[in-house]
Amino acid sequence: MTDDWLTIEEGSAPLVIGLPHTGTDIPDAILARMTSPWLARKDADWWVDRLYSFAIDMGATVVRTGVSRSVIDVNRDPSGASLYPGMTTTGLCPTETFDGEALYRLGQTPDAAEIAERRATWFDPYHAALQTQIDRLRSQGPVVLYDAHSIRSVVPRLFDGELPQFNIGDNDGAACAPGLTRAVEAACAASGDSLVVNGRFKGGWTTRHYGRPETGVHAIQMELADRGYIVDPPGPVTPDNWPSPYESERAEPMRRHLRRILTACIAFAQTAP
Repeated sequence: MTDDWLTIEEGSAPLVIGLPHTGTDIPDAILARMTSPWLARKDADWWVDRLYSFAIDMGATVVRTGVSRSVIDVNRDPSGASLYPGMTTTGLCPTETFDGEALYRLGQTPDAAEIAERRATWFDPYHAALQTQIDRLRSQGPVVLYDAHSIRSVVPRLFDGELPQFNIGDNDGAACAPGLTRAVEAACAASGDSLVVNGRFKGGWTTRHYGRPETGVHAIQMELADRGYIVDPPGPVTPDNWPSPYESERAEPMRRHLRRILTACIAFAQTAP
């Protein structure tokens, strides 16, 4: 099913994949108040929907929003509470980029009423779709919710140094059974690339909200350093070098790794009690 901004592709495997940050659509009325169209789309999870396109053939269910995270971030706590207290992060309706650049012209940031309207227009329907798909598959047995993300390998304002290739988050073990985390970690390790569990990224609101292993719903977040599938420009990114184009040949090894990871998720769900 496809709406003008929400895409739902139903599969029969016990795996739901969320794509909350691959969208770049921004309504004209909002874009006119922003400082730059490029800045407004700078922090998208570029090409992640193409990277995981094989998942449909595996029987996975995919829920994707086409709306830019700069309009509303559907992976943030709708109450506005920070997911990482004391650390730099962006909010439900971000007002700055990951690098601290202002997204809105002076006096044009959304007020509480507008944030509530955006939540009702995009956030709530996205999560209603996720819940519907989780419930549909949960009626057949345990299900894994896999929240798919990527980010530039180096973002000094958010974390020190270079991010590991695979960043697995299960909210410090609260969002899924240990067996799922071990299975995903092992699949990542088989790539030979760097990985971390519950490092800088422990899982966003989606992972924390839906992950209820005691009820048979196991949620896990994967944050990829994007150097694994596109060119990560050295130094600051600019409109001249970002976003890097998607290159199928460069991305193919990562797609093989991800296929192994998703296979592990499905196998876990099929054997979980």
